[in-house]
Amino acid sequence: MKKSTESAENPIDPVDADIPLPAEASKENQLQEEIDRLTEESARMRDQWMRAVAETENVRKRGQREQEETAKYAVTNFARDMVSVLENLKRASESIPADARAGNELLKTLGEGVDLTLQELLAIFNRHGIERLDPINQKFDHNFHQAVAQIERGDVPPGTVIQVMQAGYTLNGRLLRPAMVAVSKQADAPKKVDETA
Repeated sequence: MKKSTESAENPIDPVDADIPLPAEASKENQLQEEIDRLTEESARMRDQWMRAVAETENVRKRGQREQEETAKYAVTNFARDMVSVLENLKRASESIPADARAGNELLKTLGEGVDLTLQELLAIFNRHGIERLDPINQKFDHNFHQAVAQIERGDVPPGTVIQVMQAGYTLNGRLLRPAMVAVSKQADAPKKVDETA
């Protein structure tokens, strides 16, 4: 009888004390599910945050590049118009022959004034990244030259610029105006006359 009294006084066996009751197991499962859900949500939020930071950095860099491009090429239309002025000054300078300048004090003074203005304008162009393209005897480059004629020449390789009708210009390496050029081409082989007929 002593045994039954012990079991009545201690209804839970010490061996079974570590086994959770169904209500406790359910609560632990809910807590674990909540931890898993929060961990997954935290990882998703961290990923979104990292993507947002990367996108912001890309937008900042793109904006900075665009700002630099704008500053570098903002004067493109003005430069294109000034190229015509430079070319006209160059033609004016070349139209006064050296012997005419030597024989006439007025033409000499006028020529020197045009030459000085031309030199000053070229210096300003160089200072602002505007370069004149005069590609005589260079290989034709479709990025900077516009071929307006092909001329047969045997003394230079085909595709060589042999005449410049109009100089080209670049602004910081970007084309402002292509050079109008004549390009050499290989002379056609003489046609053989069929003498067998």
